[in-house]
Amino acid sequence: MNNNVDVVEHGQIKIADEVVGVIAGLAATEVSGVAGMSGGIAGGIAEMLGRKNLSKGVKVEVGEKEAAVDLYVIVEYGAKIPDVAWKIQESVKKAIETMTGLNVVEVNIHVQGVNMEKEEKDENPLRVK
Repeated sequence: MNNNVDVVEHGQIKIADEVVGVIAGLAATEVSGVAGMSGGIAGGIAEMLGRKNLSKGVKVEVGEKEAAVDLYVIVEYGAKIPDVAWKIQESVKKAIETMTGLNVVEVNIHVQGVNMEKEEKDENPLRVK
């Protein structure tokens, strides 16, 4: 596991890659239109991760002063994917830079699936079998 190390007057500050991943995952899931983070695709369906596993949907490369992030997301049905992706990029970049002091050079968004759960629930709640 790589660590971001910042040498200061009184010692070193180390930020683990996983910490940067959690920050990125939380920032991404706060964006409207994001259903959740994806842990990969199993059987042709994207697996949605719970809040405890957010960093599994994030790949982070951290250097001494810079970071690059890849996020694997599931979007809500009906959301404008380019707009959602742009908002994720902004949110993640801002959160990482504010909290860690790292310069974020890339935030790559990989849309792994579309969540249609809401549509199915609202479809016909009074249907009789």
